[in-house]
This record gives sequence, structure tokens and C-alpha cells, in this order.
Amino acid sequence: MAGAYASTRRRILRCCSVVMLRRPDMNIVPTLDTETAQKLDDELWFKDVIIYQLHVKAFQDSNGDGVGDFVGLTERLDYLQDLGVTALWLLPFYPSPSRDDGYDISDYGDINPVFGTMRNFRRFMQDAKRRGLRVITELVVNHTSDQHPWFKRAKRSSKGSSARNWYVWDDTDQRYAGTRIIFSDSEKSNWTWNQEAQAYYWHRFFSHQPDLNFDNPRVVKAVLQVMKRWLDTGVDGFRLDAVPYLCEREGTSNENLPETHAVLRRLRAALDEYAPNKVLLAEANQWPENVQAYFGKGDECHTADPALAHRFRLLTSCWARPSSSAQLIQRCRFSSATSRVCQRSG
Repeated sequence: MAGAYASTRRRILRCCSVVMLRRPDMNIVPTLDTETAQKLDDELWFKDVIIYQLHVKAFQDSNGDGVGDFVGLTERLDYLQDLGVTALWLLPFYPSPSRDDGYDISDYGDINPVFGTMRNFRRFMQDAKRRGLRVITELVVNHTSDQHPWFKRAKRSSKGSSARNWYVWDDTDQRYAGTRIIFSDSEKSNWTWNQEAQAYYWHRFFSHQPDLNFDNPRVVKAVLQVMKRWLDTGVDGFRLDAVPYLCEREGTSNENLPETHAVLRRLRAALDEYAPNKVLLAEANQWPENVQAYFGKGDECHTADPALAHRFRLLTSCWARPSSSAQLIQRCRFSSATSRVCQRSG
């Protein structure tokens, strides 16, 4: 299951959401024709879109430096539209040491300079909206890079302080002993010693990705501010990475906890209030019976992206090789009620 987290494979799904820009200084919505405007205002749009997942760095290089960028992506929007795509799902594009392909974020509020600038991103969003294309961005909320200012501040702050409490710390590495190690091929423990802090910090993934402490209301508030920042640029929703692991409790597997679902309800409520008709896509790499809970009672995530369900649907829905792109798109359908996903690569 570990490999699913580093995967950058293309996916064509069926999914949903819409955009509302709140801050005047960030408003980039172009003038749209009536038909496009009505389509973008459909609250159930995620049930009937075709999503194209892409990594900006690997898509289109505009300046010959060997790395894709937002200028190049913007230049290729007509191509994507011609494919029949109606929404784009962007893998992480934030500043990062890139030790985990961008999933180790060091700044949630900016663009990795290798991919361009915020101005380039706004232009991309403007051109995407003009074509009626929706945009979903990857948001890694479970952990940050150890180079994030939050972690740097936490490790130099005193034990028990507000700043230290943004992450999960302990004096020993024995707490939560029943929790599996996800990347067992490279990590021997979910705890790593930090010399400056003189304490162990908790991480469900790589040791350079400390987990945020979602028992701290300030962390939840900070994540909400990040969401609002990108909603103000026009994005239509977020794929929330690694959501089953947000909270920890002794004596449990530290996966799919009630406290984690409570956090997701808080995020969903804030999203619906701030920008109605947006979408949350949960990356819940769990057994199907556990994935279902991430819909809540219509008050958590709108859709889910379970890797296991991908594999099940690959066998049941995409057994025969399609004779055309149209057939592939027809087979790859997403149902928010049953979390059905079909994935095909190669």
C-alpha cells in the first residue's frame, strides 16, 4: 500500500464541485458565457466530470529547463479540453525539498519557484475557468516537511509550549506501539529523535515528514486558512492526502479514528460556509468498508480515492482493453455513493 502514496500515475475519474472567489484582490474570474457560468454553478458537478490528474513538473516545459511549469500547462489547456477532460487534478506544486515528490511541503501558501510564480498560477486559473475547466489541487494535511517554518519553530520551542504543540512529541518512542509502519522498507519506527527539541516526534510516513497535531485547534485553524487561500484563487476543491491518520489515540491502530472524522466534519463545514459547491476528495487508502465512513452523513468528504478500490475496479470494470479513449472514459466512472473508481495506466 505504501507505493500508492508516491504514485504519480494518470487517472481518469468521475467526480464533482464549483468556485466562489471571496477576496477582491485575488478575484480572477473572467467573463463567462451563460452556458459556461451555469455549468460552473452546479452544486453536483463532481458527479459528472472527467478528471485528468497531472504533475505540473512532468507535463509541459515552457522555458527549456527540463521541468514542466504553469506557463507550459496553460499553453496546453486547449489540448486537455480536446481530450474531453472537464477537470484537472494537480499534484503538489508548493515549495518543497522534494524528498517525497512534493508531498513534503515547506510552504502551503506559495508556488514552487521551479514551476513558476503565483502570477503564472492565476493566469492558469483564469484560462482554465474561461474554458469551463475545474481545478482540484492536492492538499497534504497530515504532515509537513521538516523544513516547514511550523516545525522549525516547534523544535526550538520549550516542551509544553503552544508552538511545540503543533506537532506530536514524546520523551520516548514507545507510545502508540500498536501502530503499523507504512513505509516499512525505509522506516524502522513511527518516531524519530530530534536533537534540538530533545524529544521524539511522530510521523506516519517518512521521518522528514512530521505529523501535524490535529488535537490542537490552532492547527485546524491554520489548515482552514490554507484552504481559504487557494479557494480565493478559484480552485474547485482539494484532494486531502492521507486523511485516515490525522489523529492518534493510545491502544488503537491510529487509523480511521472518530476524532479524525470530527476534524473532517470541521473542515467540510468551514468549506461549505466559505465557498459553497466546492469538493473534498479523501485519499483514504483503506479497506472499502472503512472508506465508506469518509463520506460521513454528507458532512465529511464528497468523494473518496481509495487505492484498493482502484485495483478492484480495474479488474471488474476495465478488464478488456478499450478500443478508444471514448470507451476508456465511458468505463471509468466514479460514484460518490459507493466510492467506485476505475484506474488504468500503461
